[in-house]
Amino acid sequence: MRRALFSVSDKTGVVGFASELSALGWEIIATGGTQKLLEGAGIKTIGISEVTGFPEICDGRVKTLHPKVHGGLLGRRDLESHRRQLEENGIEYIDLVCVNLYPFAATIAKPDVTMEDAIEHIDIGGPSMVRSAAKNWESVTIVVNPEDYAKVIEELKADGDTSRATRLKLSAKAYTHTAEYDCMIATYMRKQAGLNEKLFLEYDLRQSLRYGENPHQEAKFYASAKTVPYSLATAEQLNGKELSYNNIQDANAALNIVREFDEPFCVGLKHMNPCGAAVGKDIAEAWQKAFDADKVSIFGGIVAVNRELTREVAEAMKPVFLEIIMAPSFSEGALEVLCTKKNLRLLKVDMSRSDEPQTQYVSVNGGLLVQQQDTTIVKPLAEMCVTAAKPDEQQLKDMDFAWRIVKHVKSNAIVVVKDGMTLGVGAGQMNRVGSAGIALRQAEATLASWGRDIRKEGLVMGSDAFFPFGDSVESANEYGIKAIVQPGGSVRDQESIDAADKYGITMLFTGERHFKH
Repeated sequence: MRRALFSVSDKTGVVGFASELSALGWEIIATGGTQKLLEGAGIKTIGISEVTGFPEICDGRVKTLHPKVHGGLLGRRDLESHRRQLEENGIEYIDLVCVNLYPFAATIAKPDVTMEDAIEHIDIGGPSMVRSAAKNWESVTIVVNPEDYAKVIEELKADGDTSRATRLKLSAKAYTHTAEYDCMIATYMRKQAGLNEKLFLEYDLRQSLRYGENPHQEAKFYASAKTVPYSLATAEQLNGKELSYNNIQDANAALNIVREFDEPFCVGLKHMNPCGAAVGKDIAEAWQKAFDADKVSIFGGIVAVNRELTREVAEAMKPVFLEIIMAPSFSEGALEVLCTKKNLRLLKVDMSRSDEPQTQYVSVNGGLLVQQQDTTIVKPLAEMCVTAAKPDEQQLKDMDFAWRIVKHVKSNAIVVVKDGMTLGVGAGQMNRVGSAGIALRQAEATLASWGRDIRKEGLVMGSDAFFPFGDSVESANEYGIKAIVQPGGSVRDQESIDAADKYGITMLFTGERHFKH
């Protein structure tokens, strides 16, 4: 008779699994709480002490650390010497192990957890059994995840045993399970001991990419085990060809901008920078304003919206060559319109709100930079004004819009906006006045194409960091800028304030910088 050993903390599906095994004629060995659960469900079991001939001791700390357990797991069926030694010592084989470990992660996540409690939730016997069974995978089936119960039962019913390929996969999963567990414990104990922190990362391969930033570079896309909103790792692709490395980078940047807005919003993005962004009374208006902001740069770009994409908006977008469109949902009509473009990638993205801080990782040669993601922002308010000229209500709205957009433009970053839409974006220049010049000239050209004079518009400018000199304010005045929002903090702040006062420009200091390198 074949024997299975059960000892689980996560009891999801375990009664059904054990019942199926018992019906197939397997003996079920079980420990502590698992035995009580199975016996309570009418499944006959053998207690672990009956196998070892030794009671559970030390409050359950020692119950499976015994030769009659590990000999039964590790003994090789293909070696006569192993078979003889097991027989001489009265040890029977154990053919299947169903084990998952004490909930250490859940324990240390409790705000009032003590170190004593955490240590009591460090599993010893469980990982030992898992590793023993996984090492002898040629003969032993190790199951650590309830998701695998059905596959194991299916193969046992069909062939009387699990396949070699399945046992190998289950062994690999088992080692992963113990590795992740040990990483959690090591991280916790090193912190308690005051040792230097070690960073353990857990990511699963989502897809191998055709290439990286350039065709000669290999690339892969890994997904975190933790599900978070505004993530491409869990996005559902509804149409189009496979995402590329650059697509993923750009799409992620677009999602970070969308996350800033609760009102209907649309952003067009190229090369990690917004090329047009706008709010509107609905997505149709937001799209039209974002498109009108820069009809040239959006060609071949990425678009993201924060409301369901409707047929009306899809019809407006269809004539424009776009690489990706992202939305929290697509209407059936929108899909009918856009899925006729076979290469256009449509991504349904979870855009639910979450205040949980997220961690950002950036690789450098021989190292890794880690920081909390920049997900907070100070709202520009009238009391932040540092100039004689005070902002009116519409200027405050536009400064709020500019501040949320400029945060996501590559430094040095300048944006020029009006009525909740970008008119000019200056990104990534080596000096701030250079970025200002790009944004202002772009705004001038956009307005001129509509038959309007930039100097008569009373536009708003946003800067991601302070002005090191007054020259950016001088440039702003030349183009008729009437309001500026920036963090302040320069030793030459007064120079910028004086320049703004000279030209009657209102300026706010938020006290918060948003560099984006």
